[in-house]
Amino acid sequence: MSTLNQLLKSDAKLPIAKEVVLSLVFTNNYITDQLKKLFKNNDLSGQQYNVLRILRGQKGIPVNQQTIQERMVHKNSNTGRIIDKLVEKELVNRKQCPENRRQVKLTITNKGLNILLNLDPKLDGIESNIVNKLTHKEATTLCYLLEKLRT
Repeated sequence: MSTLNQLLKSDAKLPIAKEVVLSLVFTNNYITDQLKKLFKNNDLSGQQYNVLRILRGQKGIPVNQQTIQERMVHKNSNTGRIIDKLVEKELVNRKQCPENRRQVKLTITNKGLNILLNLDPKLDGIESNIVNKLTHKEATTLCYLLEKLRT
């Protein structure tokens, strides 16, 4: 019995399309659960972490909410609410643009940068533990195949 069949507690032979999709779903859940634990231990959601990473990548250059929304991994996120929570936690600064009062510029705070510095090695460890189960060639092939599925 395959590992997938064991997870499903079934000995039924699945069509390959169903097996691939279910395997992707189980794998996504496995990875997501590990990341959620890491972020939760630091009082963050995955989406909040994503915003902090985007702002860190700006290297101090302010950015507007629309730019963050465009770069989000989870495109359906309520970016405004996420940013509100990060401002409340003092991880993000929000300043009104003097030239256009309707536009808001966002930057990461030192506190936000420190949280990312703390999370970076832990996230690297999680990623390594997952990918180290594969050879370099297998990992490269997996990336290629996953991208092929998305396009």
